[in-house]
Amino acid sequence: MDYQYILYEERERVGVVTLNRPEKRNALSEDLLEELLSCIKKIKRENRVKVVILKGAGRHFCAGHDLNEIMQKELDGLRHLFEKCMDLMMLIQSVSQPVITQVKGIATAAGCQLVAASDLAVAEEEALFATPGVKIGLFCTTPMVALSRAVGRKKALEMLLTGRFISASEARDYGLINSVVPSARLEEETWELARDISQYSLVTIGIGKRAFYQQVNMDDSQAYHYAKEVISSNAVMADAQEGMAAFLEKRKPVWKEK
Repeated sequence: MDYQYILYEERERVGVVTLNRPEKRNALSEDLLEELLSCIKKIKRENRVKVVILKGAGRHFCAGHDLNEIMQKELDGLRHLFEKCMDLMMLIQSVSQPVITQVKGIATAAGCQLVAASDLAVAEEEALFATPGVKIGLFCTTPMVALSRAVGRKKALEMLLTGRFISASEARDYGLINSVVPSARLEEETWELARDISQYSLVTIGIGKRAFYQQVNMDDSQAYHYAKEVISSNAVMADAQEGMAAFLEKRKPVWKEK
C-alpha cells in the first residue's frame, strides 16, 4: 500500500513504520493517524512480521498533534480526531506484535503518548520527552492516560503540570523507556532488540502480550486465576509442545506458529 505521511518496510520479519512529516517534526495530523491505523491493522491482519519498530523521519520522533489542524476544527471534529488517536494507542497494545519505539530528538504531547503506549522503547542519549500542553492552555489529557500507566503518579503529574522536558536517562529511570544509547548506535540497538524477540513464536508472543495488558490492572487473586487459565491453554498448543521438546532434546525449536 502506498502512503503519503508514513513509510513502511519489512525486513527479517520486522515491520518498520516511519512517521514521515519531518518538516512538521512528524506531527500527528488526522491523515497521518489514518495511515498509521491502516498500516498497523494490515500488520495485524497479515501476521507476516513478529515485531514492529516505530520511528520518525528527520531529526525528531514526534511533536504530537498538529496544532494548526486542531485550531481549525469544531468540537465534533476534535472529538473525531482524538478518537482516532485513542484508537491508535489501543490498537498498538492489541496487536500480537510487540511495538518498539525508536526515539531521537523530541517526543512531546501525543508523541510522548506514542512512546508510553508502545510495548518497548529505545532512545538516543540526546532525546527529550515532555507533555507540555499546560503551557498553551490545552492540557495533555489523552497523553496522560498512557503516561500515567507507564510511570509513577507523582512523576506523571510533574510532567503534566509543569510541561518541562525530561532527559532520556530520566525517562529510563521513570520507566517511560527501556534503554538509552548513543545516537550512532540507536538504529543498531533497536534492531538488536527486535531480532531478539523475532526469533520466538508469534503465537506465543501474542498470547503473552495480550495476557500482560489484561492482568496488569487486576488485583493479585484475579490476575493469578486469569494467568492460570492462559498458561494452561498455552501449554497444550503446538508451539509450546515443540518448544519444550526442543529444550529437552537440546535442539533449536521449529515453530509451527499455530
